[in-house]
Amino acid sequence: MNANTDLSRRRLLRLLGATPMLPIGAGSVAAMLSACGGGDDSPASTTPPTQTTPTVTLAGVSFSAMAAPSLADAAAMATTTVGSTMTVNFSDSSKLDFKLSYKPFFITGDAVPNGSGGTIVAGGYYDINNKPIIDTTVAGSERQFFSDSPDGTSLLTVPNASVAGIKGNPVFAVVQFEYTSFAQDAKTDMYGRLPSPIAVLTLDQDKSSGKLSLVKYHNVDTSGVNGLWITCGASLSPWGTHLSSEEYEPNAFTAASDAQFKAYSKNLYGDETKANPYNYGHLPEITVNPDGTGSIKKHYCMGRISHELVQVMGDNRTVLMGDDATNSGYFVFVADKEKDLSSGSLYVAKVGAGFSLDPAAAAAPLTWIKLGSATSDEIRALAASTKPTDIMDVRTADPQDATYSKVTSNGRVEWLKLKQGMEKAAAFLETHRYAALVGASMGFTKMEGTTVNLKDKVAYSALANCNGSMVAGSSTNVPGNGISIPKALTAGAVMMLNLKGGQKDIAGGTINSEWMPVDTKALLVGEDIAADALGNTANPDKIASPDNLKFSEKMRTLFIGEDSGNHVNNFLWAYNVDTKALTRILSTPSGAESTGLHAVDDINGWTYIMSNFQHPGDWSSSLHAKVKDTLDPLVKANYKNKFGAAVGYLTADLSQFKLAKA
Repeated sequence: MNANTDLSRRRLLRLLGATPMLPIGAGSVAAMLSACGGGDDSPASTTPPTQTTPTVTLAGVSFSAMAAPSLADAAAMATTTVGSTMTVNFSDSSKLDFKLSYKPFFITGDAVPNGSGGTIVAGGYYDINNKPIIDTTVAGSERQFFSDSPDGTSLLTVPNASVAGIKGNPVFAVVQFEYTSFAQDAKTDMYGRLPSPIAVLTLDQDKSSGKLSLVKYHNVDTSGVNGLWITCGASLSPWGTHLSSEEYEPNAFTAASDAQFKAYSKNLYGDETKANPYNYGHLPEITVNPDGTGSIKKHYCMGRISHELVQVMGDNRTVLMGDDATNSGYFVFVADKEKDLSSGSLYVAKVGAGFSLDPAAAAAPLTWIKLGSATSDEIRALAASTKPTDIMDVRTADPQDATYSKVTSNGRVEWLKLKQGMEKAAAFLETHRYAALVGASMGFTKMEGTTVNLKDKVAYSALANCNGSMVAGSSTNVPGNGISIPKALTAGAVMMLNLKGGQKDIAGGTINSEWMPVDTKALLVGEDIAADALGNTANPDKIASPDNLKFSEKMRTLFIGEDSGNHVNNFLWAYNVDTKALTRILSTPSGAESTGLHAVDDINGWTYIMSNFQHPGDWSSSLHAKVKDTLDPLVKANYKNKFGAAVGYLTADLSQFKLAKA
């Protein structure tokens, strides 16, 4: 008997158990075992294996376009409107159609279950002692402040989760609340004056339909990280944590006299002088616990910039960061260890020749300046012990002294002189100023969301507005820094950045990453227009002021949420990177911003697109002049007199959608 016929079922099982294998379907294993015969040690059967039915696989996903709402249906303009069908195509030429709709978990200000038999205010604000912050601006109607601006959201699962009240599968969402616009008197400005709350939602996933329902709302204690400052976009890390943000870092040189920062400190600490500006402008990371609570840490070593949203690349170490500022730049952090952002190296880009907003133009090359390496602990210690004047001297007028360098950062022209030995403190606590000082291309405006297409090794970055510092001749444009366009494009653009390894910084040092951006070019651009009949100042059939970006690997789709002062209603778009089809799939209430975007390909077999909105009915006198009188009472009726906003997700009529056949 030769070796081939001597192979037995038992020996094959031993072989399979001892040898690392690529993932194969259970049917493939069964076929292999069947070919060995039924007895443990009997010779292999010579009967040909049974033919198996070819596996049906996902072939592609498309969305039907919805029309932009108009005053012909004013109610649709005053709420979240969805008019798209999602079509899932399979390799056997079959398809599934899902008529999309929107389902909110709550409107901020609602009393929602706290998991202990009581309720809690959704989006409510808390001080450093976790006591509710009370709005007293209307006598006799005192209430807890709550946000009208929910933003970054992550949908995730946790091993061994156990929360009372779950009947199906436990799923969690982390939701952060960027700010609230006004106190309840509707005239006291509250932007940036309250510590941003962040919450863990425990959701019950129905096993038969995939629908989600809220079971528990947990407000995360942020006192251990000195509270949070203007939390905007967010992303889910590959290791399952929520990566938050703190944008518009406070100016440490003027914080002591800044009314906004003093009010923030007063509301957080009860003392308008206690908050330290160097504790804000960093990257918070939230871990969800199996019981539906959450814990938080803040990474101080990733640059103190206007963190809009970060995206971790496929190596679990490289992080591309959105920098939502005037005179912003491309920043990348490369962690020392996988799945650990507590130490690493910070880089900022120089943009080479050829930068353009023309999608047909060639990409402009990027090179990288290393700003420094640090641990979070050492920078946090510096933040606690260092005054801004210890780091550098900053002048707002030319001192007529050659030892000072003229720079433009955060929309300001300044003259800087770095103090001796303070390079590390400058790199990580005065990152914008230091990056400009060392020659980085600090010239973008409103750099918003980032996301990554892992298969193609392409990152995407949103520029909500291409104006100000990007425009040649502007007072904040820096000639020769590589970022200079002939005229403003208020409608903005989505840029694409190719990712490669083997890169060196401009000093010749090796960058330890296979995921560094090497160039940038326009992928999608908006179109400024003269105001149309509704008031739009950007073409309503193209993107305008792209903000939230999320990419779905399985759907091969880039989802784009707008933060536009150019569309009367802001939209959520789906762009297929293979077919190049751009499709409007959702419209937010007029005056609101599309936020909280997260595309989740598979949670227990179901697919989700998370979507929130902010500040409905935030009227612009020019943009909304033709609709305000009609829509204002409708928006007020829908959203707590315009103080509330929705946190929710896209679903389908009968069940949640999925990317596989049943």
